[in-house]
Order: sequence, then structure tokens, then C-alpha cells
Amino acid sequence: MELRQLNTFRTVASTLNFSRAAEALNYVPSNVTMQMKALEDELGVRLFDRLGKQLVLTTEGKRFLTHVHDVLDKLDEARSAVHDNEQLTGTLTVSANEVVCAYRLPAVFRRFRSQYPGVRLIFRSVPNQALRQALFDGAADVVFILDEPVRSTGLAVEPLLEENFRLFAASDHPLATRAELQPDDFHGEIFLTNEKGCPYRTMFDRSFEKEGIDSLTYLEFQSAEAIKQCAISGIGIAFLPQIVTEAEVARGELVALPWQIPDLRVYTQMLWHKDKWLSPIMTGFIEAVREVSPKAGTTAPGS
Repeated sequence: MELRQLNTFRTVASTLNFSRAAEALNYVPSNVTMQMKALEDELGVRLFDRLGKQLVLTTEGKRFLTHVHDVLDKLDEARSAVHDNEQLTGTLTVSANEVVCAYRLPAVFRRFRSQYPGVRLIFRSVPNQALRQALFDGAADVVFILDEPVRSTGLAVEPLLEENFRLFAASDHPLATRAELQPDDFHGEIFLTNEKGCPYRTMFDRSFEKEGIDSLTYLEFQSAEAIKQCAISGIGIAFLPQIVTEAEVARGELVALPWQIPDLRVYTQMLWHKDKWLSPIMTGFIEAVREVSPKAGTTAPGS
């Protein structure tokens, strides 16, 4: 078993795609395939299942990945100890949902890349509800979530920004010109939201139940961009973070409806595993986040 095989395995497990892993490692795809076959042959187990075009970790692969992370983290720690003053090199895996990736992380990535050009940065988009598990599984070093303040004994949690959620409609929507709305005004309307299970969708449902508004009609999406475009087209009323719609509101394509959603406290939060060694790469990335985010540096309640 070779260290390069372990590094390749970790990269494939992060990307779940041989071609993307090969690109990240500067290998040809056939090299990655051969390394993974050799590793599976040596271990005598299948590490990945190939389900059509989809690559997924097997149960054995997930267990092995935990130990591979430990081995490679220790190796990075050893390298840092003897090359403390040299330029940092290595790999950092970051995960977030679509909204955070598109609207909060580009400035962070730009800052980090300018400070640490030798570090290979791997980003993987993950649904909001699966992000914390990615840390426990070792599939990500740092994740960013949109949620109520997270309380966890196993994770370090750092809130960055409070995100303002609103209801948005096309400028020609019947409710768009109203100065005030009542619960009855929403009867018969179609709401464009994330799927059930998404934390802020749960908060949305909870707030409308408190207002006595039930039997709502939904169109559910996995993509905030899809929700936004459907709202612009006049299909329904979108429930979205304000950051997602700023450009469209400025152009007059969307209007924020005069409806406040009470008790909706959603934050962009940065998380990492408390037991994970904070390598110089991770420390540098966390500091880059704090430099870019104007409200960073606070500890979430109960973390």
C-alpha cells in the first residue's frame, strides 16, 4: 500500500468522480482507476460501487476513509513540523450548499488562494442537511451551513453572518404592489421552496403554521437558482435568502413582499470536527474566512 494510493483514494472519495480526481491530482484518469483497483485488490474489499455513472463509497470504503484521513493528517502534521517556514502545500476539502458556495465563498477562496497558492483546494457541493455528517465521515475538512445556531458537542461552530430570508414575487404579481399583506392573501398562491428536510424550509413551514395558514400549495426544488427563475417567470412566490435576489430586485425583476417571517434566525456558519488536527492549511483557511466575513469570530450558542 502506497501513500499516493491513499491520497488518490481520499481525493476520489471527496469528488466521487475519477475524472475530477485525476484533474485535481494531475493524473490521467486511467492512472486513478489502476491505483484504486490495486488498492481494492490489496485490501480484498470493494471501496466504491459504480452505479451507472454514479460513484458511491461502500460501507468498507467509508470505514477505510476514516483511517486514511487520520494517516494523511498525521503525515501533514509531520511535514509541517520539519518545514515550518516553507510555503504550505497539501489538500483542503471544503463543502457547502449551493447558496453559500455561490454567494459567500468566492471571496474566501480568492483570499485563500492568494495567500496559499501551493494548496490544492477541493470544493464539493453538498445538501445542507448532509453537511455535518460529512465532517463525521471525514469527507470534508471544513463545511458551511445555513441553519439556526448549531449546537454540537463534537463540532466546532463559528457563526459568520445572519441571513435575511424573505418572500419574493415577480414585479407584475398581484401581491407585488400591496403595502401590507394578511394571511388570507396567500390562499391559492403557489410557494416555491426547498424540499422538505431543508432546515430553513422547516422554519418556513413552522412560521406559517403559527399564523394559521395551512393547505399551502408548493413547488419544491433543490436549487435556489431554479426557485428564483420560476418566481421571475410568475409561477409563484419564492422563499429565499435576500443575498440570492439582490441583483434581480435591483433590476426590478423581483419584489420583496411586505411579509415578515417571525422567529426565523438563520446563520451562515463554519464548522469543523473538534477532534481534527488544525493543520497550518486549515488554520490558514479559517483565518481567511474570518478576514473576509465582517461578523466572524463569535461562538455559536451552546457550541
